[in-house]
Amino acid sequence: MSHTFHIPVLGLGYSIDTPLKVGRYGISSAISIVDDELVERIREYHTKQNDMEYIAIPKAADNARAIRITAYLNLIELLVNQQITELKKLPFVEGNDLCRYFELLPDDSQLKQGYELMMEYPDGERKTIFQNILRRNIKAGSIDVNIMAKVDKMNFNADGEYLGDENTDALAALRGFAESDLKSSVVLSAGMNPRLYSYLENFDCFLPDREGRFSKKIILKVSDFRSALIQAKFLAKKGLWVSEFRVESGLNCGGHAFATEGYLLGPILEEFKQKREVMVDELFELYKPAASQKGPGLLTPPTQRISVQGGIGTAEENNFMMDYYQLDGTGWGSPFLLVPEVTNVDDQTLTQLTNATEDDFYLSGASPLGILFNNFKQSSAETQRLERLEKNRPGSPCTKKYLCTNTEFTEQPICTASREYQNLKIKQIQALALPKEEYDEQLNTITEKICLCEGLCSSTYIKYDMVKRKENKAVAICPGPNLAYFTRSYSLEEMAMHIYGKIDLLKTVQRPNMFVKEIDLYIDYLKTDIQNHIKDLTEKKKRSLHKFKSQLQEGLNYYKGLFEQLPWQATANVEDLFLALTTSENKLNTIVIAD
Repeated sequence: MSHTFHIPVLGLGYSIDTPLKVGRYGISSAISIVDDELVERIREYHTKQNDMEYIAIPKAADNARAIRITAYLNLIELLVNQQITELKKLPFVEGNDLCRYFELLPDDSQLKQGYELMMEYPDGERKTIFQNILRRNIKAGSIDVNIMAKVDKMNFNADGEYLGDENTDALAALRGFAESDLKSSVVLSAGMNPRLYSYLENFDCFLPDREGRFSKKIILKVSDFRSALIQAKFLAKKGLWVSEFRVESGLNCGGHAFATEGYLLGPILEEFKQKREVMVDELFELYKPAASQKGPGLLTPPTQRISVQGGIGTAEENNFMMDYYQLDGTGWGSPFLLVPEVTNVDDQTLTQLTNATEDDFYLSGASPLGILFNNFKQSSAETQRLERLEKNRPGSPCTKKYLCTNTEFTEQPICTASREYQNLKIKQIQALALPKEEYDEQLNTITEKICLCEGLCSSTYIKYDMVKRKENKAVAICPGPNLAYFTRSYSLEEMAMHIYGKIDLLKTVQRPNMFVKEIDLYIDYLKTDIQNHIKDLTEKKKRSLHKFKSQLQEGLNYYKGLFEQLPWQATANVEDLFLALTTSENKLNTIVIAD
């Protein structure tokens, strides 16, 4: 791979066409394929921008969701390949896209070193040969897709008849990717969906050729070793190989947050590091017999990468993660929301993000999925939610219905962010004649939900000036807390140079170490969890809370040993790190769980 970092999926619309902006420079990125309506509209936009014929795929067409996704991914593949072809034709003139490709590479890249050597050569035949070698080694970044495995709504026809398992949202999206021209990876996130994982077996593109190469790969986004191994075993028994584990911090991340049971990122990565070879061997023993029944048998395990994402903010942190935990790459997500040429953030939201403080980024119950969600207080979606509540009109019109999961009041699932659900739920609690404090608490829980289907697309439509008449313009955005320390907009060059340590964008910023930040996020999470259960603290919940706290203490002890063992980073003040750990430990010790 050209680069050691990738850009993970960012909401629905924020990275929907990021490969068109970074792929030609060898940078890999991921597209969300949850929303086929967004996919279709962005396909129309880029088709027309490139003077190509656009043929609409109606929502009502047979297999429309999968066909729309396939058509869009094929367009992105075509356009990135065209960009690479045009880039290779350029002369080596500083400032153009050809030179930019090489200049963005890390300094230890052989290709970068070869480029710099070539630029010093005098003109002549040897320089031309050298340039042609460099051109041949140019490769586009991977155009990966992301599927939230459990966002898998069942679909019905106009007569209310179920369209079958293969037409649920997640399975149709997977089919759209599998049938596309892309040679890349599907990133499966948000937990295990056995129906979806089993459906992967239907597509030969996930099987290796005789040389062990895959045309399409499987990546699992995971938050701990145990769940990674369980999911990978499930797939291996079906002759499906996991080509990469993307380990993400449970709380120090963007989007939906999946808190572990107190397991911190460092100890999790340590377990991957210590058990990596054993895991590969164990998975291959399960994989071999199943795979040999489907295609050419392999004598040795295919490559399996491990990368990490969530909260990395400096080159020192990036390098430490890569070197100490022997990783194959890192993911940088939220900081790229401040790089306008890479992601789709409208001007108003971009200004709000650059002026935000730590308190503006918080863990919320805003997601209709009932999963913790990293939210931004200043977003126009949050402003709209509060205005609707003030007008006694809580909830949102539900137009897209991707997150309809609740059947508490209706036969067919509805969304908990919808006006229909919130009105029904509020009437229910009003009938209970609850004390005011308890009523207000329940009311807030109900009305905190926001429409993510529209909110996570709005910014893209605003940026591209394609908002439809009467369409909701309120923007929802879900950066990780790490974004608070980046205080302006940046160019792609600036962010890449920051990642690789050539410049320091946070030089004048007071920012906690990423491990310490995660510890504090988990301590706050524990406090909130205790408070939420203070009136109904069962024995089972007490044991869970004690285990959580104990696990955090083990994590703190791990970091103490780690920091004593080595100078964590060349420029770090180790005393400051120990002081921060001690402060966190003191916070943890003040937490009392009733016996």
